Amino acid sequence: MGKYFGTDGFRGEANVNLTAMHAFKVGRFLGWYYGRYHKCSVAIGKDTRRSSYMFEDALSAGLTSTGADVFLLHVTTTPSVSYVVKTEDFDCGIMISASHNPFYDNGLKLINGKGEKMEQEIIDEVEKYLDDDFDSIPYAIGDKIGRTVDYFAGRNRYMGYLMTLAKHSYRNMRVGLDCSNGSASAIAKSVFDALGAETFVINNEPNGTNINNECGSTHIEVLQKFVKEKHLDVGFAYDGDADRCLCVDEQGNIVDGDLILYIGGVYLKQNGELDNNTVVTTIMSNIGLYKAFDAVGINYEKTDVGDKYVYDCMRKNDYRLGGEQSGHIIFSKYATTGDGILTSIKMMEVMISSKKKMSELTSPVTIYPQCLKNIKVISKPEARADEEVQAEVAKVAEALGGDGRILLRESGTEPVIRVMVEAKTDLLAEKYVDQVIEVIKRRGHAV
Repeated sequence: MGKYFGTDGFRGEANVNLTAMHAFKVGRFLGWYYGRYHKCSVAIGKDTRRSSYMFEDALSAGLTSTGADVFLLHVTTTPSVSYVVKTEDFDCGIMISASHNPFYDNGLKLINGKGEKMEQEIIDEVEKYLDDDFDSIPYAIGDKIGRTVDYFAGRNRYMGYLMTLAKHSYRNMRVGLDCSNGSASAIAKSVFDALGAETFVINNEPNGTNINNECGSTHIEVLQKFVKEKHLDVGFAYDGDADRCLCVDEQGNIVDGDLILYIGGVYLKQNGELDNNTVVTTIMSNIGLYKAFDAVGINYEKTDVGDKYVYDCMRKNDYRLGGEQSGHIIFSKYATTGDGILTSIKMMEVMISSKKKMSELTSPVTIYPQCLKNIKVISKPEARADEEVQAEVAKVAEALGGDGRILLRESGTEPVIRVMVEAKTDLLAEKYVDQVIEVIKRRGHAV
C-alpha cells in the first residue's frame, strides 16, 4: 500500500484527507497517462454521498484539462463501471465511493481497461504525481481540451446485462432488497421487477447523508426484521456501492459471504462448472466453511483480505468462484469484481433450480462462533512479530486444536492489530482473543 491508495483505492474523509484537489490531480494524471498516444476516454460512476458530486466535477476537470473525454454514468454501482469499461473500450474507469463507510468519507477506485483493479505500477505513478507540482503534466489547449458526456446509456446496458444472466422467471418469489441508500437504489429494484419478482425495497431513498446509515449489509439486522415481518422468501442487502451482498433466508437468518460461497460452490460443482474444483476464500473465512467444503470434496485457496487478492488468485489459476465473508463475491465468468446484484441473481438461480429454500441450502454448514477485536498499536509489524505475542498465539492454537483457529493480522487501513478466534463457543472465542490482547498490552505495544 502507498501513501494515498490502499487495497481498495484512495479513501478518506471528504475534504480532510481526500480533497477535491486530490481528485483533480488524479484526473490530470490519468488523462495524460492514457492520452499520450491517442484520445483518452474515461468512464466515471459515483455513489450517493453528497461529496460524490464534488469529486465527480473535480475528476472531470482534471481529465478534460489534459485532453481526455469523460463519460458520466452518474449514480451507479462499482461493478457497473467495471462492466462498461471492459465492454465499451474505455481506457480506464473511476468509481467515486467509500463503499460501506459513513457518508462523510469518500474514495476513488481506479479500474483498468479490462475492468479490473488498476495495476499497482500505475497507481504508484499516480501517487508520485499527487506529491508533485501541477505543471509537471502539460495542459491541453485549443480543440485538444476534453469534454464530458452524460452516459446513462452505459448504466442501462449494464442493467440489461444483469437481466440476461437470470435463467428463470422470479414470478411468485417474494424478495426483499436493502439498497443501503446507496448505488443499488438506482438499479436493483428495476432489475428484480423486470425479472418478475414481487419486490419489497427498503432504504432506497438516498439524500446524500444517509448512505449506510443503520442500513445495508453492515446493518443486516434491519433486513432480517423486514424479511420476517413481510414473510419473504429471501432478502438481499448491499453496501454503498453495491459490490457486496449479504443474504437473509426465509427464517430471518444471516447468510454471509462464506455461506454464499458454499451455496455457489456446491451448485457449480453439481453442474460441472466449478473449474479446477476450487473456491477462493480469504484468511478470514470461517473454519466451518472449510469443513463443509471438505465434506463435499471441494478444494479451496486462502488469500489475504481484500477482493483484489481474491481476484488475482482467481485470474492466475482460472478459478470461477471466490470472495470474502463480508459479501464481496466474484463469479469470474460474468464479472471482474465483486457484484452484489449479480450475486443476488446467482443465489436466486440456485434456489429456483434446486427448488429449495435458502435455509435448506445453507443447512450443511456449521459456522463456528467467531470473536474479532481490534487493538490500536504503536507499530503493527513490531506488535505482530513480538516473540511473547507469537508464543501466546501458538499456545491458543494448540489449545483449539482442530476445533477452532486463531488469526493475528495487521489492518490494511488503520493502525490496529486484529485478533480473531473461532471456537466451539462464543465465550471460549472471546476468552482466547482477550488473552492475546492482554499480552500485546503488557508488552507495551498498545496506544
